[in-house]
Amino acid sequence: MTDYRRLRVALLGAGAVGSQVAALLRQHADELADRAGAHLELVGIAVRDIDAPRETDLPRELLTTDADALIVGADIVIELMGGIEPARTYLLQAINSGADVVTANKALLATHGPEIFDAADQVGAEVYYEAAAAGAIPIIRPLRDSLAGDRVQRIMGIVNGTTNYILDRMDTEGAEFADVLADAQRLGYAEADPTADVEGYDAAQKAAILASLAFHTTVPLEAVHREGITAIDKTMMDAARHAGYVIKLLAVCERLTDAETGESISVRVYPALVDRAHPLASVHGANNAVFVQAEAAGNLMFYGAGAGGVQTASAVLGDVVSAARRHIAGGVGVGESTLANLPIVPVGRVTTRYQITLEVDDQPGVLATVAGILSDGRVSIATVEQTVAGEDARTARLEIGTHKALEQDLSETVDRLAASGVVERVVSVLRVEGD
Repeated sequence: MTDYRRLRVALLGAGAVGSQVAALLRQHADELADRAGAHLELVGIAVRDIDAPRETDLPRELLTTDADALIVGADIVIELMGGIEPARTYLLQAINSGADVVTANKALLATHGPEIFDAADQVGAEVYYEAAAAGAIPIIRPLRDSLAGDRVQRIMGIVNGTTNYILDRMDTEGAEFADVLADAQRLGYAEADPTADVEGYDAAQKAAILASLAFHTTVPLEAVHREGITAIDKTMMDAARHAGYVIKLLAVCERLTDAETGESISVRVYPALVDRAHPLASVHGANNAVFVQAEAAGNLMFYGAGAGGVQTASAVLGDVVSAARRHIAGGVGVGESTLANLPIVPVGRVTTRYQITLEVDDQPGVLATVAGILSDGRVSIATVEQTVAGEDARTARLEIGTHKALEQDLSETVDRLAASGVVERVVSVLRVEGD
C-alpha cells in the first residue's frame, strides 16, 4: 500500500447525503487515496441525535454531538447539515481554523456566500460547492474554471427535480397538480411542506449561485425574480401542448446589453413555455439540466440527477478529492471572481415573448379591441387562435402569441385587458423561453 499522507476529514450532518458520503469515504478509502494522493481519514460525524435512525449504518464511535471539537484539527470539513445556522457558524469556524470546506448548502451560499468566500480568501482556504446547484451534475467547475476565459451570455436551467417531476407528469399524463404533488411527497421527491420547491425558492437559490459564477458578479438572493408553479393547471398544460410547447420551471440568468446603459444581468425563476424541439423539453422525471450559451464555446448542456443521496454524494466526494489534492500541492486557495460587479436589472426590463390566454365575449369587434389594447401597450401580436370556450357559445378563448416585448409593457397591458369590457378573464400569461 502506498504510504500516503493522512488528511483528517470532519463531516457535519448524517442525513440522506451525509450518510452516503460517510459510507463511500469508508468503502472506497483506498481508491480515493490513490486519486487524491492522500488517505482521507473520516475522524468523526457531527449529528444532532446519535440514536436517530439513519439510512446507512455508521460506526457509533464516529458519531458526536460536539461539532466544535470535531472541527478543530480537521484538514477538510464537509458541511451537509442544511439551513443557515448553525451551518454558517461552523463553516466560518472551519475556515478560520485553516480547513478547506465542502458544502452542498445552496441556501447558505445564496444568502451568505460573499461572507464565506471572503473569510476563505483571508486565510488562503478554499470553498468547494459542486453539489449546491444541481446535485450530481458537474456545473460549478465548468462555469468557474472551464469557461473562465469565455463570456457566458445566458444560462437556462431546470434546477429543481420536484417541480420537473410534477410538470412532466402533468404534461405526459394529463394529471392534476394536487394529485401529482401528493405522489411526489409519497415517493420522497417533495417534502411534507413543499413550499421551497413549488414556489421556486430552491430554484432561486441555485440561480443566484450560477449567475454569480457565470457573470463574475455577486448576486444577492433578493435580486432574483421568483415565481412558482402552483398556478399551473391542466388547462394550461393542454394549451401548451396544443401550441407545441411544454411548461418547465426555469432558472434564467442572462447578460443584457443596452446601447445607453451598457451591460447588465437579469436573474429570474418562473414557469415558462419551452418549444418541444428544445433540448430542455426532453428532460423528464426528477432530472435536472442546465443549458449554457457562451460567446466562444457556443451551446453547452449538462444533464443528470439533480438530487438523491448517493447522486449528490458523488459531487461532494469529487470536491473532497479536489480539496485533498490542493492540500498536498500546497498554496493558497483559488478565490471567487466577482469583480465584474454588473448591475442586476429588475424583471420589468427583460424582453421576452409571451403566450397570453384570454376568455372573451364571443361577439363582433372583440378581437379588434384586444388587438388595439395590445398595440397601445407596445405589444405586437405574432399569432392568434380563437376557439369557443363556453357551451352556450357566449364566450370564446383567444390564444395570443406575441413578438418580443418588454416585461413592464406586457404586465401593464395585461392589466388593461383584464379591466376592459370585452375580456371575461385572463386565463394565463406565460413567457416563451429557448428561442
